[in-house]
Amino acid sequence: MPEPATGATPTTPRSHMWPLYAAGFTTAFGAHGIAANLGSFTAGRHESLLVLGGLLALYDGAEVLLKPVFGTLSDRVGARPVLLGGLALFAASSASFVLIHDIGLLWLARIGQGAGASAFSPAASALVVRLNPQSKHGRAFGSYGFYKSIGYTTGPLLGGTITALGSLPWLFGVMAVLATAVAVWALMAVPAVAPLPRSRQTVLDLARRLADGAFLRPTTALAFATAALSAGVGFLPVLGHAAGLGTVATGAAVSVLALCAAVVQPKAGRALDEGRIATAPSLAVGLLITSAGLTLAALPGAVGLLPAAVAIGAGTGLITPIGFAALAASTPADRLGQTMGAAELGRELGDAGGPLVVAGTAVVTTLSGGFVALAALTALAAPAVARRRAGTTAEAPTSDQTSPGLRQ
Repeated sequence: MPEPATGATPTTPRSHMWPLYAAGFTTAFGAHGIAANLGSFTAGRHESLLVLGGLLALYDGAEVLLKPVFGTLSDRVGARPVLLGGLALFAASSASFVLIHDIGLLWLARIGQGAGASAFSPAASALVVRLNPQSKHGRAFGSYGFYKSIGYTTGPLLGGTITALGSLPWLFGVMAVLATAVAVWALMAVPAVAPLPRSRQTVLDLARRLADGAFLRPTTALAFATAALSAGVGFLPVLGHAAGLGTVATGAAVSVLALCAAVVQPKAGRALDEGRIATAPSLAVGLLITSAGLTLAALPGAVGLLPAAVAIGAGTGLITPIGFAALAASTPADRLGQTMGAAELGRELGDAGGPLVVAGTAVVTTLSGGFVALAALTALAAPAVARRRAGTTAEAPTSDQTSPGLRQ
């Protein structure tokens, strides 16, 4: 059993956590708020759809490549410097496009935003673990996920409002101010968590740890949850439009999905900490609920649209805090950043893979068939996630043992 990856004291002030929640909101708001409004800037330009697709891919591409790198770096130099550096890079990249409204600089700004988010996102997750005793990891990740979901929910709406009142550079300006404010807040409120002494690790050791079920099972659940969220946000409005619903109704369905995910996460995390639910069965149940939601989306007409949004949101909301708490419980304290970065990579692959499965299947069948295909894959993952080796437990230990290295 690895050393528990826990926080510094059982009584870590809640004020230390708020900047981390704000960082989670920032990355989610920046991803969806800007992505939903890039089309207003690229419209009318030569090969505008190709340009838009490239700009959307840059942010996610940077995260796929860099999150494991920055996660490992946070283990070496400490998560707090990586958090602050990532926020500073995100702010500077956003501000650059405000100063020069050029399509070429927009590409660089999106790369910089993606690189910044790749740094402060896994660093924030590692700090959530280090600043909380193990018996509170579930609710800590539940709260972190709640504010991240609020960013996903409000990003397109607030981003669209800001863009409508001004322009896309205005939105980048708001992101620059937000990231700067969060960085200053974190600098003042988040304590310095010294990196722990690192045991020697070979490439083979890393491969074995990432291939172990203790990492693969929760990461698989998180990847499928993200795949369902991405597919739901992208294609539920298409189903609604085909059923004759207006943009307000289809937008409301997506908002319900995100809201359910936000509401369920803190409750699921608290239930895990209090021992009312177990890790492996809960991840499996979350996948089955998500699969049911995807299946409901395939019903003809608009009858399944709202129930699908509720079930997908509830299932993914159950999986997210429990998956991250399970990763924290099974990770050596000196490898937290590396594990969180690798897990985030799994989520990014799910984020891209979910829509590809739905769209690829829809090409040869229908969009409903695409949802059924993703639902089937998600349901098939549930038994694998629930399986555990003999002699192991599915639950994270509830000890309040803490790790060294916090300098108040």
